[in-house]
Amino acid sequence: MPNTTQLKVKGGFDPRAFLGRTGLGKAIERYAKNQKIYSQGDVADAVFFIQKGKVKMTVLSEHGKEAVVGIFGEGCLDRAELRTATSQAMEECLITSITKPEMLAALAREPKFSEFFIAYLLSRNSRIEDDLIDQLFNSSERRLARLLLLLANFGEESGAQPIPITLSQETLAEMIGTTRSRVSFFMNKFRKKGFIDYNGKIEVHRSLLDAVLREKPQIDEDD
Repeated sequence: MPNTTQLKVKGGFDPRAFLGRTGLGKAIERYAKNQKIYSQGDVADAVFFIQKGKVKMTVLSEHGKEAVVGIFGEGCLDRAELRTATSQAMEECLITSITKPEMLAALAREPKFSEFFIAYLLSRNSRIEDDLIDQLFNSSERRLARLLLLLANFGEESGAQPIPITLSQETLAEMIGTTRSRVSFFMNKFRKKGFIDYNGKIEVHRSLLDAVLREKPQIDEDD
């Protein structure tokens, strides 16, 4: 489930304009906060592009345990026939859906669109690798710091303003593999050190990025 705000415009091709038009096999839908876009086990017959908003992906195990796994959605392009996760809007969203046949046709006839989509896939693979390294080697506190920076879009574009985060502590805990109480402890710690403001929405400051990059002792290495 790529986000169109992450697609760069080159050579006169505008992916937002392309995805902002309806047509054969392509539709644009608005989703309310907490509305499901598709469910685990549904037929994987379309690709979804986020024009506006945030979407979380969750997986339910055979034992009923749910985990947040991030933002994805292009699995229907491979041999997967069923959705392996559930997607749900975390805020009001505007999403373009493209059927599998039309998506494959668009990739074939629009070289620039194909270029953009491949760039997204490469970026996603790099993110998955970084997430795995983060989970294996970093403390839960540092994992939370990295997640907050990613969600606030630090490093996406030079000069871009960070985005306020509206996720609950429960969701943040699920995403980094720890408990809500630990996230609450770390959030209070970050706020006292001036790394974030937290009043309904989480405002992330550059001082958190500086602390992570310099590996300052404020971000502990133990759980």
